[in-house]
Amino acid sequence: MTRRLTVAERHAAVEKDLLLTEIASRSSWDQFLVEQALFAVLRERGTASANDLRVLLPELGRGFLGAAITAMRAGGLIQHTGETVPSTLDSTNGHRLAVWQLTNKGIAVATRNNAARRRAA
Repeated sequence: MTRRLTVAERHAAVEKDLLLTEIASRSSWDQFLVEQALFAVLRERGTASANDLRVLLPELGRGFLGAAITAMRAGGLIQHTGETVPSTLDSTNGHRLAVWQLTNKGIAVATRNNAARRRAA
């Protein structure tokens, strides 16, 4: 038998659901911006780790960094170089971070996006 929620618990649940809805509505746009930052850094430098991106992103964007890297890797746009670097975040105690590079597919997409921006300007 499940326990019925109190009035306070029901209101807290509704408030939590509204907050999650707000986060979800923003998250796709924020993740897109983080992905664009990753594309730009990789085109400019050739390789990058989360350390390189974290210093460029606002606090909110940092939360999407892992999701953006995972999505771009799964989409075949970036690949692990086989190298790792220590994290510069104090809270990670130097945990190792992957170093990433664009794949041929990623280079083609980045080049196509860059050309489209030039035509639009």
